[in-house]
Amino acid sequence: MKKKTKSKEMDMLNGGLAGKLILFAIPLALSSILQQLFNSADVAVVGRFAGDQALAAVGSCVALVGIFVNLIVGLSVGPNAALANLIGQRRRDGINRMLHTVLTFALMAGIVLMGLGLLSAKVVLQASGTPDTVLGQALLYIRIYFLCVPFMLVYNFGSAILRSYGDTKRPMYYLILSGTVNVILNLILVICFGLGVAGVAIATVISNILSAGLVMLHLYRRDDEFQFRFRNMKINGQDLKKILVIGVPAGIQGAIFSVSNVFIQSGINSFGEAAIAGSSLALNFEYFTYDIASAFAQAAVTFTSQNYGAGNLKRCKKIFWLCLMFGFGFTEILSIVFMIWDDFFVSIYTVSEAVAGYAIIRMWHVCALEGLTATYEVESAALRGMGKSLEPSIITVLGTVVFRMIWLVTIFRLVPTFAMLMNVYVASWIFTGGAIFVVYRMHMRKLEQEST
Repeated sequence: MKKKTKSKEMDMLNGGLAGKLILFAIPLALSSILQQLFNSADVAVVGRFAGDQALAAVGSCVALVGIFVNLIVGLSVGPNAALANLIGQRRRDGINRMLHTVLTFALMAGIVLMGLGLLSAKVVLQASGTPDTVLGQALLYIRIYFLCVPFMLVYNFGSAILRSYGDTKRPMYYLILSGTVNVILNLILVICFGLGVAGVAIATVISNILSAGLVMLHLYRRDDEFQFRFRNMKINGQDLKKILVIGVPAGIQGAIFSVSNVFIQSGINSFGEAAIAGSSLALNFEYFTYDIASAFAQAAVTFTSQNYGAGNLKRCKKIFWLCLMFGFGFTEILSIVFMIWDDFFVSIYTVSEAVAGYAIIRMWHVCALEGLTATYEVESAALRGMGKSLEPSIITVLGTVVFRMIWLVTIFRLVPTFAMLMNVYVASWIFTGGAIFVVYRMHMRKLEQEST
């Protein structure tokens, strides 16, 4: 007799919350940090073995890559929340149907986004002011990179399925394996074969194929409601609607968030190749710290979805405050570590004093207060866990794109320094976090009044 697969589900509806939130978020944060660490290997290998021009070429693509990555991560919030809500409502009979809708949509959307990226790459890079000296290498890198987009969607949506019932460790193990392959291929393709930016892009594609394959293999081997079968791949209209109602605003929010960075990138580009390289270098440390805030936001959306489905508003409020506190606190701890040893961490990526100078400026003006990102991320996640996704997306657009563009044409124009350009990030985080908090409080009051 075949042994039934154990779900290893985390009980998010009963018992203490603090320990469970940390147990859920830390593997997720480590997964993202590991993924970024392996991505940073691209930057380090290129900076060390292919030169500053190649580093600037990869750096010029950061904002464009960010648009697609944030769109994909945002979209994956939909499957996570929808499946977690089904679990909270104890409607397990609908899980397998939704799972196949999720993965079918992921594959179709991935192919569409890959084509869109390939078609728009040159226009976006030119619009952001990428210097002609690095445009050719930047295009080569980004066109190869976009081949992995369908696999990125499959991995992120597959991971969202696992997160819906509390499994954040397995995706971490998959990233360790695929990331190690990425680093090894980076060294081989760049140092041994001299492929430069093409080499790191090829390595990224292969590692994404591996991580997507591992998630799908796990789901295929299950024999419960989370089992995947190719023959069952189809889209259920009602399930897709539930996913998109939450996922599309979150995805658009993430993409537009990165669109604002394209405009900021044009300002960075005006300072020359050293600034481009230094900024892209420092961005790695921001990703490391942001990954912690994002992990507790993911915890907030999953735990809130289950408890909101179970009708426990009091527990939803406790989840919100704990995730906000943990997200801000743990993020700032890592930020402080980077600030104390800034020279050492920057020296890992470059030997150029000019590049290092710009990197340290960005670190002190942006990374130092990265904990503030936990405010709008956790607030938005809590609202999405309760099925309210449009409002935080609209506010984030106002707080990032509109606010930052106003900053560029006013404050930065009056004080056109690299440091002042970097200050736009913290200012926009404070504005966005404050505005979304007001919406969250209003929504919770409304729900509490309706429940009495």
